[in-house]
Amino acid sequence: MNTGLVVATHGRHCVVELDDGMRILCHPRGKKSQSVVGDRVRWQAAADEGTIESVLERKNLFYRRDEVRTKSFAANLDQVFILLAAEPEFSETQLSRALIAAEAEHIKPLIVLNKSDLQVPFAQAWHRLAAYRNMGYTVLPLELNSSQADNLSLQRLQTELNGKTTLILGPSGAGKSTLVNALVPNARALTGEISQALNSGKHTTTSTSLYWVGDRPASANDVGTAIIDSPGFQEFGLQHIPQNQLVSCMPDLKQHVQNCKFYNCTHLHEPGCGVLSALQIDESAELLATEVSPRRHRIYTQLFEELGQQRW
Repeated sequence: MNTGLVVATHGRHCVVELDDGMRILCHPRGKKSQSVVGDRVRWQAAADEGTIESVLERKNLFYRRDEVRTKSFAANLDQVFILLAAEPEFSETQLSRALIAAEAEHIKPLIVLNKSDLQVPFAQAWHRLAAYRNMGYTVLPLELNSSQADNLSLQRLQTELNGKTTLILGPSGAGKSTLVNALVPNARALTGEISQALNSGKHTTTSTSLYWVGDRPASANDVGTAIIDSPGFQEFGLQHIPQNQLVSCMPDLKQHVQNCKFYNCTHLHEPGCGVLSALQIDESAELLATEVSPRRHRIYTQLFEELGQQRW
């Protein structure tokens, strides 16, 4: 039985990269595809294509779920880069949802704020991210300019990528395509090749694609640097997370749970709640690392109520 790495998906089809670097179009056995980008799979040759027989054990799977469907982004990740931009203004709720999904799968998240050359909007956006820096998240500035050779912010970002498989996630307009092309100069050409393979010669943007940054590893046992580019998103459902586990995926709230009087505290209204006692009421006050941001607590409240309406 052959093995390989899934490097692109579109619908039920996927592209599998073999250890020698060759790539083959594969289809699932059955109606539903179980493989995602980043999966190691066993496949069987069938003419000039292949059939996915099984997916090898994963260390994690990053995905979102709403009331209608589940969307899997990628598997076997070392980290998730959440790319934001100073302009247009990013949604803190969407940021929090992505961070919660990463925490639930024990995947390291990093926040990257693009367009640092826009001084005033960037300063405002950087201030909005103070609560996340207090939580211990790495928050990096980024400016994607035309001179990549001396771009210190891009070089810093590359050091965070080295030797890891990283999903780059972000809303439309954050600069994701520009970043991917800066890291992988031939990414556009590779995307065209993959699109043709997946759609019988028609150029179609693939759902998700993996690119090697620098040389691809010589074998499956070697460590390489890979980035996975996914489509922008407007919604990020968390219906797969139990309501009572939400607080454990929000580090700023989680640190105060041990101080709650009641073991089943919802952290919304109970007397003796450790989270509520740490809540900073003043929106304009400088937030301490031991305090909970009122914006973050509002997001928690909104998500808690949303998860309580699950119909599973």
